[in-house]
Amino acid sequence: MAETSDVVTVVGPEAYFQGVITVRGSLRIEGEVEGDIHEAATVVVGRRGKVRGDVTAESVVVAGSLNGDITASVQIELKTGGRILGDIRSPKLVIEEGAHFEGHCTMGDAAKADAPAHRRVEKAEKTEKQALPS
Repeated sequence: MAETSDVVTVVGPEAYFQGVITVRGSLRIEGEVEGDIHEAATVVVGRRGKVRGDVTAESVVVAGSLNGDITASVQIELKTGGRILGDIRSPKLVIEEGAHFEGHCTMGDAAKADAPAHRRVEKAEKTEKQALPS
């Protein structure tokens, strides 16, 4: 699962980060982040992690606390004990028992249309390359 095997960048339990984070890979947060997170493949907010800002990624897993809007092009997973305060947009949403979500949710085709722009561009470029004759 992306939660452990694909993690590239870590904000540790003793760390506090303020500002915008752009991550081309995956990000695990066990400390505190105040600011937006952009372009990540997977963002995992661990049980002790706290995020105050908007998140745009392919997949987002929240076991800690996230106060902000989330846009995920693949899925959002809210674990037991996790807390999301904000609007979410994703084609797939998994909420475990004992989790807390307060906000609005957009799913299905409407959520796919709002996938992160960089991912839409990458997919379009890949399609164009495949269409070119060899």
